Amino acid sequence: MSQLRWWLLILGVAFFAGLTLWELRRPRQARKGDALAPEPTRPPEPVRLSEPPLQLPEIHAIEPLTGEPLNRRSLPVVELPEDTGEFPVLEAAPAGAGANAARPAEEDAADSVAEPPAAGPQEPEYLIEPPTAALVAAPQASGARDLLPELPPAAPPVVDWPPDDERRIVALRLVAPQPERFAGRSLRQALAAEGFVLGRFDIFHKPDETQRAVLSAASLTRPGTFDAQTMDSQHFGGLSLFAVLPGPMSPPEAFEELVTTARNLNDRLCGVLQDEAGTPLTPARIASLRERLSGEALS
Repeated sequence: MSQLRWWLLILGVAFFAGLTLWELRRPRQARKGDALAPEPTRPPEPVRLSEPPLQLPEIHAIEPLTGEPLNRRSLPVVELPEDTGEFPVLEAAPAGAGANAARPAEEDAADSVAEPPAAGPQEPEYLIEPPTAALVAAPQASGARDLLPELPPAAPPVVDWPPDDERRIVALRLVAPQPERFAGRSLRQALAAEGFVLGRFDIFHKPDETQRAVLSAASLTRPGTFDAQTMDSQHFGGLSLFAVLPGPMSPPEAFEELVTTARNLNDRLCGVLQDEAGTPLTPARIASLRERLSGEALS
């Protein structure tokens, strides 16, 4: 057993000695390997060719008539005549001289020696007409408006309402939104666009094809009339649109025409539609009025 221990001890010492020598020799081999490694090659630099600088050709001005180059440093000299204090005076040429009147006196004297040119063909007298009296008087007119004919005024609609004890009135209201009021000019233009004409009783009427009044429009402000001279400068709180039955149309047709006209006026004036009692004119209220009117017509 003692011999075995000695052999194991000797083997361990030898192993450690060999390991130490191998570790000491390893850095030297690494340095030798680095020395033997080839250096990295660099890419060759591109060969640069020396090119001459770009030169632009010289541009010289050339005389258009002779074709010779002009000297840039020498400018043309313009000689002016001496100031004598006198200016040439052109004399008025006689009538009919034409282009010969603008020529100098020397050329006129030279031409006077030569024979005059042969006279050309004269224009016949019937082509030369004297100015008419209408053309002469036209510039003296005061204006174009005086020459325009005035249109005759439109015939007023025929208002033939039945007697009071036989008539039935269906009315709607077009009220201006508070606190605003309808301008008279806008109100007149809206009524004219719907076919209304100022007529009997100083209110507006909408005629049919036979010029009979189908609808009428009065002011909500008493007495309800309109003045054509002062209407554009006034303001109105609203309109009362009504149809007098019986009339040119049947009661259902007159009611539909009344509702359609009231809506069109409201689209132009942006007001509020109401019935004759001041209730808002809703679709349900229109249906109620239509049914009541149909029942009265049947009875």
